[in-house]
Amino acid sequence: MFTVDQTVAKRRRLFRHPAQVVAAAFAVTILIGTLLLMLPMAKQGPGAASPGEALFTATSATCVTGLVVVDTPTYWSGFGQVVILALIQIGGFGLMTMASLLGLLVAKRLGLRGRLMAATETKAAGIGDVRGLLTGVLKATVFFEVSVALILTLRFWLGYGEAFGDAAYLGLFHAISAFNNAGFALFSDNMMGFVTDPYICLPICAAIIFGGIGFPVLRELRRRLRGPVRWSLHTKLTVLMTGILLIGGWVFMAVSEWGNSKTLGALDVPGRLLASFFHAVQPRTAGFNSLDVGAMSDETLLGTDVLMFIGGGSAGTAGGIKVTTFALLLFVIVAEARGEQSVTIFRRRIDPRVIRQALTVALLAVAGMVGGATLLMWMTDHRLSLVLTEVISALGTVGLSANVTPTLPEAAQLVLVALMFVGRLGPVTLVSALAMREHTRKYEYPEERPLIG
Repeated sequence: MFTVDQTVAKRRRLFRHPAQVVAAAFAVTILIGTLLLMLPMAKQGPGAASPGEALFTATSATCVTGLVVVDTPTYWSGFGQVVILALIQIGGFGLMTMASLLGLLVAKRLGLRGRLMAATETKAAGIGDVRGLLTGVLKATVFFEVSVALILTLRFWLGYGEAFGDAAYLGLFHAISAFNNAGFALFSDNMMGFVTDPYICLPICAAIIFGGIGFPVLRELRRRLRGPVRWSLHTKLTVLMTGILLIGGWVFMAVSEWGNSKTLGALDVPGRLLASFFHAVQPRTAGFNSLDVGAMSDETLLGTDVLMFIGGGSAGTAGGIKVTTFALLLFVIVAEARGEQSVTIFRRRIDPRVIRQALTVALLAVAGMVGGATLLMWMTDHRLSLVLTEVISALGTVGLSANVTPTLPEAAQLVLVALMFVGRLGPVTLVSALAMREHTRKYEYPEERPLIG
């Protein structure tokens, strides 16, 4: 038998690392959401949702992914939809807050010089400015969600004849889902009914971009929008890579699907341009779709997989390995090809520990992608391109689907549940854990160089 003191000490050891607290908080939230969605009042019609349906939906909402196994507007009641919306908000806001706080905790473990450099780099008001940090996240969340909700409400009300109350509900739901990069929609065809409507598609895209770019970047842009020379390296990399991926993805989507009569080919030129831009934004990682993803070519699916794998900005609501990780690895390759001794970006030398962390995150993501795809190939008879899209969508917490997820057996859906959970928590908690577990070896082994390449 354990005494009270021993039990408390054991719990303290178990949750000694902040990453463990974050993982436990998400797991508890998913469990509560699952139990709520299993209530008969959460489902339309008689009966209640099965444990598998409730668990998958709660995980997808809390991890702000957007993959579904049932039709959200017709399967879940008003109560069930509100539960989903609450889980999206908690998952999105909670992740942004925890990511920022973990970054703050990492800075506190450094020396005075390192803390001052970290505070300058993140443009924080102070090392212990936790209240200001949380207030900033809350203000950004409320501002973007309310602004987009207002635009969408007016469009649904005045443009589509919805009653004002219904329009306000639709506007609020999709604004929260978009800013948190969740991709849940209250239409059975997601956003396909609004494929050529810029007043619906563009506000949603804006919410996705700002929500996925990361709170530290939003905070710095608000303060120094007109002074890009003084931006931190993190902000410069995030803004640069976000712009490149958005424009590159837009061109790629337009070119690859322009003549496909099942997607862009059925629209006029302005509609094609809008739809291709919309689908360039979604892999950043939102999951809305205004075109039938399952009807896209394998080439388009592969390009979408790459965008989903990269994801969006750090300390935001986006998933993937993050644009800064991807950019850093690109500069590592360039430095190695030039024979340079160190990696330099925008006249800043990169700490080798950061490079190791980036490699670890990327390689673990590749391992999760390969492992998940292999399991699903064993369990189903779907072709690789479709399975890979579902796996990367889950691991990158994107939510785009080639209409495969609802048809998967329950065991395969549980694999996606695990991937969504790991994908949502992995990059933030892993990097923070690595940064806070620095051990200095008091001796060194003899050096030797194996052949590479």
